[in-house]
Formats: sequence, structure tokens, C-alpha cells
Amino acid sequence: MSDTTKKRRIRAQASANDPLTMRFILDAPLQADRPVMFEAPGDNKAPLARALFGIDGVERIHVSGQAITVTRRAESDWQALKAPIAAAIRQVLESTNEPLGAAPAAPSAGRDDTALLAAVTELLDRQANPAIASHGGHVSAERVENGSVYLRMSGGCQGCAASSATLRRGIETLLRSAFPEIRDIVDVTDHAGGANPYYAGSPGPSPALVRPVPASALYLEAGQLMVDPDYLAPKLGLDPEQLRAGLRSGEIVSRTEHGLGGDGGKMRVTVRSASRAWAAEFQPDGSAFEVPPPGALSQAADVNRRLRDRVRRYLENLPAEDVPITYGKLARRLWMFAPGSIRKVTAALEATMREDAAADRPFIAALVVSRGSLSQPGEGFFKLARSLGRGPDPSQSDAGFYRQELERLTEHRA
Repeated sequence: MSDTTKKRRIRAQASANDPLTMRFILDAPLQADRPVMFEAPGDNKAPLARALFGIDGVERIHVSGQAITVTRRAESDWQALKAPIAAAIRQVLESTNEPLGAAPAAPSAGRDDTALLAAVTELLDRQANPAIASHGGHVSAERVENGSVYLRMSGGCQGCAASSATLRRGIETLLRSAFPEIRDIVDVTDHAGGANPYYAGSPGPSPALVRPVPASALYLEAGQLMVDPDYLAPKLGLDPEQLRAGLRSGEIVSRTEHGLGGDGGKMRVTVRSASRAWAAEFQPDGSAFEVPPPGALSQAADVNRRLRDRVRRYLENLPAEDVPITYGKLARRLWMFAPGSIRKVTAALEATMREDAAADRPFIAALVVSRGSLSQPGEGFFKLARSLGRGPDPSQSDAGFYRQELERLTEHRA
């Protein structure tokens, strides 16, 4: 008897909210977990897209992780489509290691944060912002640090209830597809401070760029949203047995909510232990994303505002002989010793800079410097000053701008 290839397992899962879509779930992510959308048969060279669009009735294909979500035309029927689609997927996976087409070229080892920032900015301006501008909004790349991209939304996007979906479903997919070297994408927008501060009083969807949840970890079963304990347990700092025991005893609780109005078809599951919480949003197309647990956003914003005010008060009362002070010393003076304290202090200093720019005051953050021979603030200080319209002009060095800002601050404090 000849050897035969083991038959791949493909699980078809109908959508409870959209009869035109069906997910075909595999045992492993496709091609290094690359997310991609195929809208039409003629504009791509991906073997998977060619095979599926060759089946009469297939209208759209979205690949994310282990799930291939297929949208059919209204006049078609899943009874006729399901088996051919599964067979086509299986045939493509057995015939090529690149079902989504050739992977993007690996990033040059020499591409640094500055080059990545320029490339991200160019892509946003060319592909994303023209569409966002029609809603009165704009998204800019504020900085790149160690491969992490920090985005800021402005105009109609700041505080907008649709910001979360715009980032998760559009911009993040666009950037990650174009630049696989990106480590994290972080939204640094103050959504509570916009002209339409949606997030100021509503726990609503997160404005953060959140991570996708694998199709095998969160899925619908008989109308119930199910979470894989092996995936969830580490999120709560537990092992799977501890998680199961906590759910049985009631020490760990879960809650599922259904979206209303414009969020119709969405579901959110929240799981809380005594010390941690985890939440995810399940979309009508079957995709899912981790989101901050309800209430966590407003609580975090309140904590950030309190730290910003503490930092400002301390610096306003800092004796002249103690100026300048380093980021690390400032954190210790505020009795912040836990890992990540300097990062939190830096974020609070950036918040004071936005306040000072709005009030046309000198930056009090100029009193805080990095360790080293330069004795001036970190690079982020100058980048943010530029983005606020207050940074060094083209003919001025960072050091010259810093000396000027210190002089203004000394006069202001006198």
C-alpha cells in the first residue's frame, strides 16, 4: 500500500449573524499568520485566492490566523459551496508553501527607526489619510522606538466612537502587511481630550490597537461564545487547571454581552479573577480582538491624569539646586520603584508638554534629563515638541532649542 498524505482538518463554522459568511478554520495559521483580504479575482496572484475565486459564488476572502472567512454572493448557497471550498483550500495547502503568494521582502537589516518612521508616514499619507480625511480626521506616526510605531489620531478621529474599528480593522492591517518588522502599534491619542470626547464618560470600545485572538481560541459553538482555557489562563496569570477550578468555585467569573445599535452583531466576553481581567470582542465575520476590560480604560485614564498632576507639582516645587533631575531620580522621588516606572513617568511628562503647548507655557518637562554627558531630555522630548509645533526650527539644534526652553522656563518660574 502506497504512502498517502495525511488529510488536513478543516472545520467549517457558519456565522450566527451573517448568513453570507462562513469561516473555514485550519489546524495552524497560514503562512506566518499574515492577515490579508482578497476583494476580487483579478487583482492578485495568491494561489488560495485564485482557487477560491474559481468557485462560482465566492465574492470575498479574508485570511487571519487559522481562519479563512469566505463571503458568498447572495444568490449562492452554502450547501453547494462548502465542500468545493474546503477541497480547494486543501488542494492549495498541499501544493504550495505560499498559499497567500510570495511573502513580503524581509526588511533590510539596516532599516532603523528613522527609516521605518518615514516609510510608515508615507504609506499613511498615500493610502489611509485620504479616506480618513473624508470624515474630518487624520492619523500620523508620531515616532518609532525599537520597532514599535506610535500613532496619533486628530480631527474627527480624536474621541470618535469609530476610532477603535478604524485602527484595528484598517490601519493596523495595512501597516503590518506592508512592514512585517513592526513589533507593536500603539495609539497615543488622548481620546478624552478631543472636541467630541467619546471616551471621557463611556467605557466603549478601546481606542488602542489591540491584538487579534486566534480562531481556535475564541469561537461560537451552538450560539455560545467559547474561550480555550489553554489560551486564556496565561492572560490571567494562571495555568489551565487553576482557571477551571476558579470558574467552578466562582472565584473567576465571566460575562458575555451582545452589541446593540451600531454594534449589533458584535459580542464581548470579559473574564475576571481576583487580580486580573481579560476581555475580547467577537466580530460578526468571526474575527476577534483583545480589548481592555470594561472600565479599565477610564480607570487607566484617571491614573494617568493623577500621575501627570503629581509630576507637575513636584517639578514646580523642585529647588533650583536640584535642576535638572534625571528620569530615574524623578521616578524614585515619586516613590515609583516597580519595573516600567520610568516609562510611566515619561508618559506623564509628555502629557504635561501637551498641556503646556495648549496654554502657550514653556515645557516644564525640560527640567528632566537623561543620564549621560549631554544632560538634556531624551529624543522623545524633541520629537513631541516638533509635533506640537514648538520644537526646534530647521536652523536650530536640539541643544540650542533646549537651552532656549530652559531660559523661558526660568523666567516663567521667577
